[in-house]
Amino acid sequence: MTETATMTAEPQRLRALEQANRVRLARAELKRRIADGEVSAADVILTPPHEASSWAVGELLTSQRRWGSTRCRKFLSRNQISETKPVGALTERQRRLLATQLETCVSQLQSCDSRELELVQA
Repeated sequence: MTETATMTAEPQRLRALEQANRVRLARAELKRRIADGEVSAADVILTPPHEASSWAVGELLTSQRRWGSTRCRKFLSRNQISETKPVGALTERQRRLLATQLETCVSQLQSCDSRELELVQA
């Protein structure tokens, strides 16, 4: 009986690896499209595709041009959201808030200092 369980585990493991590869490739493509400006990070936050639902918010934000870890950390800390929180785990309120602030920052091409964010939140 143990041999049967071992034999069926191998195909399951391979299917899991194939699925993980598909997700990695889809995320890499999404990252490229965000960096090229074809897709906005705000759109991904508002309506995340399947492959982005388990993606950390911090990774999503840093895939944008001119967004490093410091800007990302400051932006998320103002909204009390962890960098490691999955995009799919954001509440609707958090999604709208982040998307609005991101659109404002990108449209103005500024660094999003705290005064701008306060005006958006008001």
